[in-house]
Amino acid sequence: MSVDAEAGRLRTEADEPGWEVDPDDDWGVAVIATVGRQLRLRREAVGMRVPEFAKAIGYGEDLVYKIEAGKRIPRQEYLDKADEVLGASGLVSASWEDVKKVRYPKKVRDLAKMEAKAVEIGVYVCSSVPGLLQTPEHARALLESWLPAYSPEDLERRVAARMARQSIYERSPAPALAFVLEEATLHRNVGGTMVRRQQFERLLEVGRFSNVTLQVMPLDSAPHPGMSGRIELLKFEDGTAVGRSDGAFNGRPVSDLRELRILELRYGTIRAQALPPGESLALIERLLGET
Repeated sequence: MSVDAEAGRLRTEADEPGWEVDPDDDWGVAVIATVGRQLRLRREAVGMRVPEFAKAIGYGEDLVYKIEAGKRIPRQEYLDKADEVLGASGLVSASWEDVKKVRYPKKVRDLAKMEAKAVEIGVYVCSSVPGLLQTPEHARALLESWLPAYSPEDLERRVAARMARQSIYERSPAPALAFVLEEATLHRNVGGTMVRRQQFERLLEVGRFSNVTLQVMPLDSAPHPGMSGRIELLKFEDGTAVGRSDGAFNGRPVSDLRELRILELRYGTIRAQALPPGESLALIERLLGET
């Protein structure tokens, strides 16, 4: 391989294996700074300079500098290669257990943490398919439409974070999940024909899970309490709950019983007006057949 080709490979790979650290995420900054410092100390202990180390692990020098300075979040494959080159006997690879806890944006981590504890989750979304139901391709197409545009690495980070939340379907015992989505969102051409087909297939798959209730609000429905925005309700094993609605309490999360009753009343009314689960799945099957 020529020098120019090798340099091009390193530049390309340097763009891929890490994410920028959110400076407002204090815990994430601390974890990544510690991991970066340990990597630098181990590299120096074996007498390797950055150019030599970067070439040995197959990534660009700029990425190595950023990770060691705590400015970039390394991915698992980077840590595994570094462990091998540095002869760390698994100690560098083991740092992934800390890194993976902060690799997604703090807001997403906080939401995923609550979802992981909830025994019941109810979601109504008026403008898109709920994140817990999206395929990676659908999520990517949606995020690509946002302005200002995300950088390629931030886009992939957000897609990965959204998909990671879907580990909720693997929980045992499984939580009770209820979704209501607007029929209008199913007609929107997000990502093209194949992406739409895959999304419909995913909705049908999840909608048939025994712990999932999936409903569609038909296009010809009467006005309902969800028209001002999304509603989310999470209930926990100890009897507590938290909810949020775009159209109530300034969109902030609430746990006060009086405020929760308002959100529950609105969500219950929405579910009552939506198509029953069987009719909802039949509608999605029809749309799949027409796509």
